[in-house]
Amino acid sequence: MRFIHLLVIGALIFAAAYVYRIKMDSTARTEKVLRLHAEIREQRDAIAQLRSQWAKLDAPLRLQGLVERHLPLKPVNGTQYDSLKNLPDRPPRMFRPGEPDPIGSMINTIEAASDPESVTGSVPQPEDKQ
Repeated sequence: MRFIHLLVIGALIFAAAYVYRIKMDSTARTEKVLRLHAEIREQRDAIAQLRSQWAKLDAPLRLQGLVERHLPLKPVNGTQYDSLKNLPDRPPRMFRPGEPDPIGSMINTIEAASDPESVTGSVPQPEDKQ
């Protein structure tokens, strides 16, 4: 009978220690949640402050004042446009018709000399041949 009493007392002590551990874990997690809520509140306050500063900086009256102070621009009048007949002539061609385009030839030479295995961000990587 004494052995059963000792076994029950040991089980009670183990259960009490386990419950205490659960309580401490839940307390630590509660404190962490409260810290996170406080941090979220601080971040929201910072966002609200930045939005108010942005609204102040983006105010149309403020921008209009800055434009008038720093940009000596005037509205465009309809009389400022010219007719198409007053456009300058097209510049002369640098090569004769039928000759290859010199810039196109240079691009083709560069492309032919480049390493086909090299891949840049603008060129998709070639698929491996199996």
